[in-house]
Amino acid sequence: MGVSYRGAPKVASSRALPGPGRVVACDGGFFVEIAGKRIPLGGPLPRVGEGERLVRYTSSVCPECLRLLPAVIVERGGRLYIRKECPSHGVVEELYFGDYNMYLRLMKWEETGKGLGGAGAYTSIGAPCPYSCGLCAMHENHTALANIVVTNRCDLSCFYCFFYAERAGYVYEPSIGDIRFMVRQLRRQSNGTNIHTNVQLTGGEPTLREDLADIIRALKEEGVDYIQLNTNGITIARRFIENPEGGVAYVRELREAGLDVIYMSFDGVTPRVNWKNHYEAPFAIEAFKRGGLPNIVLVPTVLKTVNDHELGDIIRFAGKHVEAVRGVDFQPVSLTGMVPKAERERFRITIADVAARVEEQTGGQITRDSWFPVPVAAKFVKFIDAVTGRYYDTMSNHPLCGAATYVFIDEVDDNGVPTRFIPISGFFDVEGFIEYLDEARVELESRGYLGRRLALIKMLWNMRRFVDTSRMPKNINMYKVLLEVFLKGNYDAIKEFHYKSLFIGAMHFMDRYNYDVTRVRRCNIHYLMPDGRIVPFCAFNVIEGLYRDYVQKAYRKVELRLEEVKGFNPGEKYRRRGYIKRILSSPIYWSYYKGILKDLRMPETIVSESGEETAY
Repeated sequence: MGVSYRGAPKVASSRALPGPGRVVACDGGFFVEIAGKRIPLGGPLPRVGEGERLVRYTSSVCPECLRLLPAVIVERGGRLYIRKECPSHGVVEELYFGDYNMYLRLMKWEETGKGLGGAGAYTSIGAPCPYSCGLCAMHENHTALANIVVTNRCDLSCFYCFFYAERAGYVYEPSIGDIRFMVRQLRRQSNGTNIHTNVQLTGGEPTLREDLADIIRALKEEGVDYIQLNTNGITIARRFIENPEGGVAYVRELREAGLDVIYMSFDGVTPRVNWKNHYEAPFAIEAFKRGGLPNIVLVPTVLKTVNDHELGDIIRFAGKHVEAVRGVDFQPVSLTGMVPKAERERFRITIADVAARVEEQTGGQITRDSWFPVPVAAKFVKFIDAVTGRYYDTMSNHPLCGAATYVFIDEVDDNGVPTRFIPISGFFDVEGFIEYLDEARVELESRGYLGRRLALIKMLWNMRRFVDTSRMPKNINMYKVLLEVFLKGNYDAIKEFHYKSLFIGAMHFMDRYNYDVTRVRRCNIHYLMPDGRIVPFCAFNVIEGLYRDYVQKAYRKVELRLEEVKGFNPGEKYRRRGYIKRILSSPIYWSYYKGILKDLRMPETIVSESGEETAY
């Protein structure tokens, strides 16, 4: 049953691969045969209960057997829930979104995608979504960010992580040749377009690979425009603590190879909440800063009752170090595996809940109304398309997949900790501006080149009304940014905007309980696989037995026997015990958290890297 891709050719081709799943009729029902499994299709339509409002219909999966099921999304008590009923495993209901009013506001910005860019379908359709990944002709978006798993080894063992080598039972590490092949498959989408090839190196922990710089160089040779490294930062911090010059040299090597952005885990500011890298994060950030990579996004995995009370402090920490930290991207937890309902209710949090906590924990400065869904960017890009007559990347994923805002730091205290944030919506009418762009785009598309330029000049004059100069932060001229981008085509103005602000976002990846097939089809964060396919994030990691684990096991590097797994150490597990004295005796640690941790007790004098005593 199913299709194996072990023998897939290592030459990028525009020919579609056979779909991984196929529908068969058996015993009076229909099933999908995929990855050695037979999965049933269909079930009863769930009922809408008394006191509930039907929001929409969709499709989902049974958390236990992966059966494709009809589902309803309903509003009850101001919150949204998704409900499905499996004939074998009963009714499953899960929180879908935490605020009905915010849901309505985000959904108004829904935007259609452009399909697979300049590429044809990668796989034929043999089964309904999500059993034909990828990407098949049903998929509505090109790849905005492609993940490449360079290893499943990790130096940590986080309880909420969806995979690492010991759990998988094998080591997966594609060769540089495999990686080149995957990127060539990805670049089919940029054929005849201005779609950029953006790649994130992920894992496991990518810095455990000794050839990481070689991988980055290979990506640049293959024409990748933008490379992001997903890391917990511990390898970098450890190198820096042991030898500051050597740690900085390693970062510089990665930067010179072509690395652009660091995507670093950071679950909180206190050691109790952020046991993962609280102590190491300052040293990693310092190494990145000194090594020429001051372009870091902090990535907290958010769990209700665990670290959701520290979201405001995480933002303040980022603002204190804004010369290196460019943003915070909260990720509400995806609950992997079989999780009892009580545990799900304890940990479940949505983008709406994150926005509400940020508002509360910043004293109402960053309000939930400051957040806009990712498709707002698509409307902006489609206007650029109309101005230039060219075809650019379009972030038109589902509005509930992600939301974000930009904030400006207007005041800081004596420790450099922000005391006043101004969100972009505080001085710029984002909603009115985007609605205006939508209307203006229709007019531009109906004109020739000269007519477009004249109309654009008129529009730019009209755009002044969206900027409230009296409330604008001191370090930005928003109208000047608009002039530079739209009139002169100077996209360095966008970079300037980015460097003068702090990005605050939230990306909520799904799990089997809140699974919405509508969202999967709109996904634009994809995984590249060594068999030549490209698979949406929430298919790759959520129904992992059909995609991630099935293919990676076929391409595994080392098999771990069961009796070896307990004692096997494929990720060279990090032991803080050997570093904690040096961490606590360094001014770097204390200075990074000074003013953030109110009860931080710093010694009167500590020894700096040069051996000199530093007074506090």
